[in-house]
Amino acid sequence: MELINGMLIFNFVTNIIFVLTLGWYLITLLQWYDYRVERVFFKHHKPLWHIIYFLIPLGAYYSTGDFFGIFFYFAVLPSIYLWNKKLDKKLVLTWRVKRFFILLFGLTLFQNFLCTLKEGCELYGVFIPLLIAVVGSIGIEKFLYEAFKKNAIAKLTRMENLKIICITGSYGKTSIKNFTTQLLKEKYTVHSTPRSVNTVGGIIRDINENLDEFATQVYVCEAGARERGDIYKIAQLLNPHIVIVGEVGEQHLEYFKTLDNIKRTKLELLQSNRLEIAYVHHSVTSERHDRVQFFGNKITNMNATLDGTSFDVVINYKHMHLETSVLGSFQATNINAAALVADRLNFYVEDIVSGVKALESVEHRLQRIDAGGKIILDDGYNGNIEGMREGIRLCSLHNGRKVIVTPGLVESSDKLNLELISEINKVFDVVIVTGKLNATLFDKNLKVAQKIMLNDKATLTKILAQMTYSGDIIYFANDAPNFI
Repeated sequence: MELINGMLIFNFVTNIIFVLTLGWYLITLLQWYDYRVERVFFKHHKPLWHIIYFLIPLGAYYSTGDFFGIFFYFAVLPSIYLWNKKLDKKLVLTWRVKRFFILLFGLTLFQNFLCTLKEGCELYGVFIPLLIAVVGSIGIEKFLYEAFKKNAIAKLTRMENLKIICITGSYGKTSIKNFTTQLLKEKYTVHSTPRSVNTVGGIIRDINENLDEFATQVYVCEAGARERGDIYKIAQLLNPHIVIVGEVGEQHLEYFKTLDNIKRTKLELLQSNRLEIAYVHHSVTSERHDRVQFFGNKITNMNATLDGTSFDVVINYKHMHLETSVLGSFQATNINAAALVADRLNFYVEDIVSGVKALESVEHRLQRIDAGGKIILDDGYNGNIEGMREGIRLCSLHNGRKVIVTPGLVESSDKLNLELISEINKVFDVVIVTGKLNATLFDKNLKVAQKIMLNDKATLTKILAQMTYSGDIIYFANDAPNFI
């Protein structure tokens, strides 16, 4: 009898730990993919993970009987622990995640208690709690989302004098947001969405938790999308006064299928009830609109080096010569957009010129770091072909040895990756390819003195310490997380 009771307790505890382990795997992936179940199951870049860390353990649970505990503690639990340890983008224990685990634990406890009373119900002791927890969590979050959304709208309504600026585009959104914020802070009290927060849920949270209702004069917000309608929701939430639509390209093509769909999605931001003016990159549309002003096509005398960037631009018939320590010729377009907003908000030409000169590089976006006699170009947050071309061009200006660390282009096409490889072959001495996503393509087509293929980035720091020397330039291009 004691042996039977001991086995019941052992199985009871094992089942709970097993469900929570599978829950950890699921919620980690859901957090990566904006809590969209269909993206986790159909858009995941490493579907083999689902087999190894979810389906095989689940199958073993239903097929190994009394031996499952041994398999779980000696195989499943260690493997998921090691998987989690190697991740460079770990689960963040937000309140949403905590609510999921509270619900999952409660359901598992109840279900497994029933299983001790009714023989055979262990068939549902894992799958049913997981299913209900995921579905229930989505329902709870939708309810809370609507409540938080109402609070955010009410707060914005009370801020009658707040000027809202919203920015979108395929690339350059965060740079434009940061440059605009830096410029406007010389005259106004400005708040901008933190880091790369650009979803409607993230913006709602930022409004409720961070936007100072009594001090903020200008709110600068970034808008991103994974499907049609995402940016429209942001436009309807914020109803921005000033809109910037930056350059659009074949970024996230796997979600939107065509470049035209991407452009249409970005232009959803113009659907604002109080739109005063929209600054739209000239490549996005040729349609005329009484509140649209095109930009990016009046930049001349460009000079972009490893020391900084200078160019001339005409803004509302005013000629400006702008200089900045920010690297990259493409940043001229982003600075152009920020300067247009400053001009709109009554900045003098000399204030814009001095403000641009004081601009600081955006972290991980062609950020120059000098260390140990080496030049490091940190372009980890850049994932587009044009930005990488410019980074490669800047590296070509360096007289010493050139090293690039990259996973290639993510959420893009083989065609664009082959173009990238061609540019890399012309400039670099050493290429370190991180991740498996584009490894085969790069391994086959790279023609450089030395190439290193890394399945993950765990050993990258050690390899760089061994293989790079004073006088080298090291270009980190697109630091994609290892789940990609």
